Amino acid sequence: MPKRLIWRNRRPFQNAVVATAPVCGALMIAMEVRPPVVEVAMPDPVRIGWEAGLIVAGLVGIAGLLWPGRCSTRLGMELASMLMLGTVTGMYAVALAVISGRTAVAATSFIAAVAIGSWWRAGELLGELRGMVESQRSPTDVVGGFP
Repeated sequence: MPKRLIWRNRRPFQNAVVATAPVCGALMIAMEVRPPVVEVAMPDPVRIGWEAGLIVAGLVGIAGLLWPGRCSTRLGMELASMLMLGTVTGMYAVALAVISGRTAVAATSFIAAVAIGSWWRAGELLGELRGMVESQRSPTDVVGGFP
């Protein structure tokens, strides 16, 4: 069975976004200050979930990046973080686009890029996890003659 090499902590942009997300979420909750677009576009329960999502996505991502245990657990945590981060940044990008329109095209583009990058990374992580599963299968793991 060949060894798979997965580069750990080699994505400085992802690491910076993951480290910043819980700080932003916590500061918005603690200081009761948030972007006006969020105030207008998101009802209170959605806004609270959005802020909590930033915190959880960041903390899970940091834990995944620093996880000392099994590689599959680390990748799973990173996958969960990227899916959550993509969702909350996507929510913000939609709110910006709908409320501010063309005046926020630059901000919307950058925030949407973070969402797309998060989902892209989630796809890479899924591929890594599938590869790990495939490499663990033995020739005796067949049902009805098919692997």
